[in-house]
Amino acid sequence: MKLVKHPNIIELFEVMASKSKVYFVLEYVTGGALFSKIARDGKLSEGDARSYFQQLIDAVAYCHSRGVYHRDLKPENLLLDSCGTLKVSDFGLSAVPQQLRADGLFHTTCGTPNYVAPEIIADKGYDGAKVDIWSCGVILFVLMAGYLPFNNPNLMILYKKIYKAEYTIPEWFSPGARNLISRILTANPKNRIGMADILQEPWFMEGYKPEERAVTQKAKLDDLDTVFDDDLERLVDEQRELKISRPTALNAFELISFNQGLNLSSLFEKEMKLESRFASKCSASEIISKMEDAATPLGFNIQKRGYKVGESLLNTCVFLYFKDS
Repeated sequence: MKLVKHPNIIELFEVMASKSKVYFVLEYVTGGALFSKIARDGKLSEGDARSYFQQLIDAVAYCHSRGVYHRDLKPENLLLDSCGTLKVSDFGLSAVPQQLRADGLFHTTCGTPNYVAPEIIADKGYDGAKVDIWSCGVILFVLMAGYLPFNNPNLMILYKKIYKAEYTIPEWFSPGARNLISRILTANPKNRIGMADILQEPWFMEGYKPEERAVTQKAKLDDLDTVFDDDLERLVDEQRELKISRPTALNAFELISFNQGLNLSSLFEKEMKLESRFASKCSASEIISKMEDAATPLGFNIQKRGYKVGESLLNTCVFLYFKDS
């Protein structure tokens, strides 16, 4: 995020670290996630969808010009400020050219299943720009339809639909929107429309006002150390302090790729209800105590489990599971 500064990208002000925690000081965005707006209000008008899509493309095109590829674009990662301006957030899976392999492609399997491009599923390497463009196309579809173009509770069936680009465009989409979406959601990345062509599409150009780009930062992409030197001076190398061997962390996609014949249908047969996330200023012990007070009269028991994310133990997060007693 230090490499990008744009009106439609959430700004990173500072990175600080202690012996056990890393702190990110980010721009405060009060309007919530675009996903919440769609979940609450349903599909958007074509004009509103186009406006958000224009802001999204403007931000993503800027990232690509700086050599940054998001790789996890979805409505949950698109925030809205108090004026309704879109802000791209959560660059946790983003990549830069230094991560390219000898074939000039990225190979890390990542992203959110409903929004990943076919070439990520194929696990043969991919162009970071093309997978971001695919995700933008899925987002545009969701904005205008109110539902996902690729969706199935069985993960394997979902991947087959994505791999073959099997979807149906609703009849209420205008011809211009239909044309653009069909050019984006093309299974073969070589035939998929590029960012420069999207910016020239008649449907996209309608009412388009490009955001003024921020002043280009001095840091160079071929020397990322110059970007992060100030922050690295404050970081503590905890790995040297730890003598315990920790297991390698794998994401869900990597686990699946180990066994292509693995059928995970039993894990995805039930439809999941919409969940709500919240943050609290109270300590973990206070939260657990309150939850126990509320759950006991209802005949529930509360269990707490420890989890690992990457190399870090979640000491400050509490996961609550309810079971009939």
